[in-house]
Amino acid sequence: MKFAKRTELVAPFFVMEFAKRAAALEAQGHHIVKLSVGEPDFGAPPAVASAMVDVVCGGKLPYTDSLGLPALRKAIAGFYETAHGVSIDPGRVVVTAGASAALLLLAAALVDSGDEVIVGDPSYPCNRHFFASFGAEVKLVPTTAATRFQLDASLVEAHWTDRTRGLIIATPSNPTGTSIAPGELHAICDFARAHGAWRIVDEIYLSLSDDSEAGHLPQTVLASDPGAIVINSFSKYFGMTGWRLGWCVVPTEMVPVLERLAQNYYICPSTPAQHAALACFHAETIAICEDRRTELRRRRVLVLGRLQTMGLPVPVEPDGAFFVYIDVSQTGLSAWEFCERVLNEAHVALTPGKDFGSIGADIYVRLSYATSLAELNEGLDRLGLFMSRLMA
Repeated sequence: MKFAKRTELVAPFFVMEFAKRAAALEAQGHHIVKLSVGEPDFGAPPAVASAMVDVVCGGKLPYTDSLGLPALRKAIAGFYETAHGVSIDPGRVVVTAGASAALLLLAAALVDSGDEVIVGDPSYPCNRHFFASFGAEVKLVPTTAATRFQLDASLVEAHWTDRTRGLIIATPSNPTGTSIAPGELHAICDFARAHGAWRIVDEIYLSLSDDSEAGHLPQTVLASDPGAIVINSFSKYFGMTGWRLGWCVVPTEMVPVLERLAQNYYICPSTPAQHAALACFHAETIAICEDRRTELRRRRVLVLGRLQTMGLPVPVEPDGAFFVYIDVSQTGLSAWEFCERVLNEAHVALTPGKDFGSIGADIYVRLSYATSLAELNEGLDRLGLFMSRLMA
């Protein structure tokens, strides 16, 4: 059977490859501590889970509008008002079948074959694969610890060409958990906008960022660049990974284009998930999610302290999400070898840097602290024992 050439552009998602290996070890009776997958252990907030039961038991669940339930679009717009002080027309909100579907729609809408798209390295691989699948030439721009593993305005300007049509930024980032300073993000967007280019900002982890030095909640890019395209999801802050529900906020002229694509690509997002997600924006639900954000910060402090004791440096301390990016070069193992040995010998699953780009792929490993505190402590104990044996 002959497959389309675009399939060759999509590399395996190695975090899932290691998940399969972990599952095989579990089938043999081993307890695997999974510090690999970015999936919060909290699950959906109680009011959301309860709403889902009511919706499913309530009778028929017909298709919704392809852009999402009007009430949910309005609730998401209201969230930007209350959380960020930014007023958004609900008509610009497009509810999608997970943030992945938002990327699908945007890639289909924005790029033609040969268009150049700038993405930082390291970065979440699926973002660039969507655009490459639609013919874009994705330019991975190397970043370093000096820029917190993020693009800055000087890097964007240095790598800009006449073929550059847009850029994709994630702040905070997966795999590093680091954010771009608001002023720097503003400068990047200003430069791109001045060159007639679109700006996609992945804010999936925004609500899991630290407060600013002034004690303010993290702010959306839409506060400084209303024309930017924002992607977000119910998966991380609201703990609804398997519900497959996300959204994007787009310029008004994009809405009918995305509607036409959504109608054809997947008809509509999950009807029950949309109805249940309305409960995400109740005051009591937000309070629960804020408590969880605080708990994740506590876990981060624990992880950073334990890793330092083990002699595993984290070059840039994260300020959001639930990841740390560890330098394992001093172990004498490549990142891939390190992850293989930790899985096989310590039964702890981590993710090698190969998933996230080419720069530093052999020396960095991602650890997710989204699992329960008990599992996290167990995994760190095992990792510490592995390191003491290895370095001895």
